[in-house]
Amino acid sequence: MKPVIFCDFDGTITLNDNIIAIMKQFAPPEWEAIKDDVLAQRCSVQQGVGRMFSLLPATLKEEIVQFLLNTALIREGFPEFVAFTKEQQIPFYIVSGGIDFFVYPLLDGLIEKERIFCNRANFSGETIEITWPYACDEHCQNGCGCCKPSLLRKLAPKGAKTLVIGDSITDLAAAKLADYVIARDFLLEKCRELNLPHTSFTTFYDVIDVLKESEVAI
Repeated sequence: MKPVIFCDFDGTITLNDNIIAIMKQFAPPEWEAIKDDVLAQRCSVQQGVGRMFSLLPATLKEEIVQFLLNTALIREGFPEFVAFTKEQQIPFYIVSGGIDFFVYPLLDGLIEKERIFCNRANFSGETIEITWPYACDEHCQNGCGCCKPSLLRKLAPKGAKTLVIGDSITDLAAAKLADYVIARDFLLEKCRELNLPHTSFTTFYDVIDVLKESEVAI
């Protein structure tokens, strides 16, 4: 049975965190206090992201998308990595705390929408409302927003090995469940601290090499 790969988006597939980039560019100063509350775990990711986007007028949608299309960078080797997973028939899913209105355009032509699991946005009101189609299941009470552990439990067939690729605190709960982690930045530090089976990466060419060489992969 092939392994199942779950990959983060912001800071993993893209070089930077797109929500932070949006807030720095478009939000009033109070977004920073909300971000600090999330990082200090005074509120959940779901609560914090919802509150931050509620600071933005719904009329900014197209301007935000164009801003990210002009500034966001895809990590080197990602298109080749997607092609590799298809060649090897390895199930591959993107699990993202990002929002559909910018995740889909940034990944357009790289991967099918049905393999992308992320939060959604409603622009019918005065401000941007975030909705949560992949909220926590009965085994998670973290208020994740897009709950990566829940998706891992749902999408991986019983008995299949699971790999998580990520960089941040939002990937840690899924990493703890995975058979193997390919990590950078904060997640890499946590994998070392918790003795989770892992390796580091810089580009997706590194990830391809790990999959070729690792017994958990092919």
